[in-house]
Amino acid sequence: MSRDQRVEDNWALLHAAEISGDKSLAVLFNLVPEFEGAALRQYWFMLEGLKEVYRELRSRNIPFHITVGDPAGNISEYIRKNRCGALVTDFDPLKIKRRWKKEVAGSIDTAFIEVDAHNIVPSRKVSGKQEYAAYTIRPKIEKVLDSFLTDFPEPGKKQQIDLPPVDWDKLYDNLKVDRSVGPVEWLKPGAAAAKKSIGRFIEERIERYPGESNDPNKKAVSDISPYLHFGQISAQRIALMVREADISPDAREAYLEELIIRRELSDNYCLYNDNYDSTAGFPDWAIKTLGEHKKDKREFNYSGEEFENARTHDPLWNAAQREMVTRGKMHGYMRMYWAKKILEWTSGPEEAFEIALHLNDRYELDGRDPNGYAGIAWAVGGVHDRAWKEREIFGKIRYMNYNGCRRKFNVDEYIDRYQD
Repeated sequence: MSRDQRVEDNWALLHAAEISGDKSLAVLFNLVPEFEGAALRQYWFMLEGLKEVYRELRSRNIPFHITVGDPAGNISEYIRKNRCGALVTDFDPLKIKRRWKKEVAGSIDTAFIEVDAHNIVPSRKVSGKQEYAAYTIRPKIEKVLDSFLTDFPEPGKKQQIDLPPVDWDKLYDNLKVDRSVGPVEWLKPGAAAAKKSIGRFIEERIERYPGESNDPNKKAVSDISPYLHFGQISAQRIALMVREADISPDAREAYLEELIIRRELSDNYCLYNDNYDSTAGFPDWAIKTLGEHKKDKREFNYSGEEFENARTHDPLWNAAQREMVTRGKMHGYMRMYWAKKILEWTSGPEEAFEIALHLNDRYELDGRDPNGYAGIAWAVGGVHDRAWKEREIFGKIRYMNYNGCRRKFNVDEYIDRYQD
């Protein structure tokens, strides 16, 4: 278990239970003590969610083992030591995860099966190449969606087997992370909290989603991305809940577009573009236009430290940065504005992308996620977008500014909420 950290609605676990037959089944999670800029905040959300996984597996008499350190070495050793008949893992498009799996596969003789428990339509099933934009992947998903958007069977595996304890305090002690970026209070980790959260959203706010989701002052978004990132809830379960809910077609269509099409487009980008975490992943037209404007004069040029401490001339940008630092989650519309202004106020796209990615992964609960990589690449490098009217610095990259935000929502209200 790696990306999809839940017991219910988990196709990888269901498949493992099915092929184990009358043999024993165990779940193994490998904790890497430090991971690509993650701080205590993200590890806390993950470990508290894993406590719930542990309790749920115990109720089914399924052992839950946690190893610490090098994943390839630990998993390979576990397979050999326990003479495992098969290894099942969940799908992840990030290249570091793919590298770990390749290393494991090269060091064991056991059957090794990957199951896409994260996407509704498996990413490799949707397309064998990087899709250009939402309009190219949408028909491919919609063509087969009904055959994949089905309910889950019950994970009925029960067995009599020793259940090892987990020393959670020791796991926290083993972390080699920045502890100054700590847990948040407004969002509770775990599958149970995720299910309650999406239930409240559907009942209370989803009708406002089409018209108000781009207004950071309106609580019209689901705030479900941290749960989806850690796999504490299944996107497929959410889609089923939304499909079955007594809501307007507009609300249903708008939310499922983001949950399914846009989210799975991000997985597609990371799966088929190994440069998803750098400007080299940008489309050719964007690389060209940004290069042509790299020497354009910048009215402002801030350092990474100034950005991190919200010390720019723009009170709206500063408020967005403080929202992310304090809450661990920036409103989606503001994250677009936030990233585009970093491009405008740095020496060029390379520095802008690096700063935006660092800050996103350090503070956001859903950092190091395909949605984050694709979102920043969209804002800075035109990924999944088209060429727009040419202007200074941005070239043909889509532009956003303060006055545009002011026309869309009450900027002063948002700034007041996140004062220094």
